[in-house]
Amino acid sequence: MSSTSSSRFQIAVVGGGIVGKACALLLAQQGMQVALIAPRPAGDTARTSEDEWDSRIYAFSSSSQALLERLRVWEALDPARMQPVRDMRVFGDQSACESDPTPHGDLHFSSYAAAVPQLAWIIESSHVERTLDTALRFQHQVQWFDDTGEGFERDCDGVTLTLASGARVRAACVVGADGARSWVRQQAHICTTTRRYRQLGVVANFRCELPHQDTAWQWFLGCPQKLMADEEAENGEILALLPLPGNRVSMVWSAEEGHARELVGLSPEALAATVMQAASGAVGARFGTLRCITPAQGFPLVLQRAEQFVQPHVALVGDAAHVIHPLAGQGMNLGLRDVTELGRVMADKEAFRAEGDLRLLRRYERARATDLLSLTAATDGLHRLFSLPGSPARVMRNLGIRAVGRQSTLKQFLIGRALG
Repeated sequence: MSSTSSSRFQIAVVGGGIVGKACALLLAQQGMQVALIAPRPAGDTARTSEDEWDSRIYAFSSSSQALLERLRVWEALDPARMQPVRDMRVFGDQSACESDPTPHGDLHFSSYAAAVPQLAWIIESSHVERTLDTALRFQHQVQWFDDTGEGFERDCDGVTLTLASGARVRAACVVGADGARSWVRQQAHICTTTRRYRQLGVVANFRCELPHQDTAWQWFLGCPQKLMADEEAENGEILALLPLPGNRVSMVWSAEEGHARELVGLSPEALAATVMQAASGAVGARFGTLRCITPAQGFPLVLQRAEQFVQPHVALVGDAAHVIHPLAGQGMNLGLRDVTELGRVMADKEAFRAEGDLRLLRRYERARATDLLSLTAATDGLHRLFSLPGSPARVMRNLGIRAVGRQSTLKQFLIGRALG
C-alpha cells in the first residue's frame, strides 16, 4: 500500500528486523491495524553458489519455532537452509601449559536424553527475514512504510510519527523494534544501562571435512595471556561452532577487541588454522580440516538494558529493550518471546482500554522481567566467571562444569530454560 499524509493505526512498529516484522505480523493476525515503518530490503538476494551462506545466523529455540509456526512462517522456510541441533558440547578453559594439571570441564547436552526432537534450529537471519517479507505482503492489516522516522509527537491519546518522506503516521501505541540504538527509545527519552565487554563477536562460516553430527560446540578459552596482568580485564574469550546444513559450521568467536581485529584480518586459510588450534584439537578429530567459505566479520559486544520497557503509548521489544552476551545464543529468542508476550497482552486487553494505555503495557513489562533477569544473570555471570585469571579460578570453574555434567536434573532444567 502507498503511504498517505494522515494514516491512523492502532499499532506502529518501527524496525525491520526479524523481531519487528514478526511483531507486526502477529498483531495484524490478531485483527489490529498495523503500520510497519522500516526500509524495505534491497532487490533480490538470490544466491548463486551452494557455499553462499550468511555469516549472521541464529539458534531458534522451541519457543521461537512456536511463534513462527503460529505466524504460518515456519512451514514456508526452506528445509535445506535449516539445521537441527541435537547435541551440544561445552568445554571449560585449560592452560596452554602441558604440565598444568588443571582438570578440563566438559558438559554434554543431548536432545535424546532430554526427550525433545532438537535443542535448537540454526537458520540464517536473511532467510527468515525474506520469508517474513513474503508473509507481510499477503497481510492486508499491515501497511508497510518504506521510510524512517524523523519526528515524534506524543499526546494523551497516542503518538504521531513524522517520516522522512513527510508522511505522518498516527498510532495509539508505537512499538520500538529498531535495535540496540533504537530511535524510538531515544525519542521517548528512555535511558539505558550499558556495559561494554571490550570484545567483538567474530563470525564466519566453514566447510568441514567430516560430518558435524548435528552437534554445537563451545569452548571457554579464558583470558588471552597478554591481558592476564590487567586487573580490570573482563575478556574471557568464547569460541562456538554451530552446525549448518551439509558439512558446514558457523563460527562465533567472542574475542578481545585487538585479537578480534587480528582474526578479521587473517586470510581464509590462516583463520581456519587458528580456529582448529583454538578448539583444543577437537575440531581436527571431529570435523577434519576446515575451509573458510565466508569472510570474517566483527561486531561489538555489549550488555544493555533499557531502564523502562514501556511508557504511555510506547513499548520496546528485542534489542531496543535489552542486549545480552551471545554466549548462550539466546538474544533473538528473548526478542521473539517479547513479541509473543506483547501479543498476548494486546489480545487479552479489556475493550475499554486503548492499545497505548500504560496500565496495559505494564502487564507486558512485568511479564518479561523474570525471563530477562535470569538469562542476563546467567550469560553475564558465566562470562565474568571465565574471565577470572589464575589457576585457582580455572580449577574451580572447570570442576563446576564437571559437577553440572553429572547432575541430570540440573541439565534438564538448563535445557528447559534454553528451549524457552
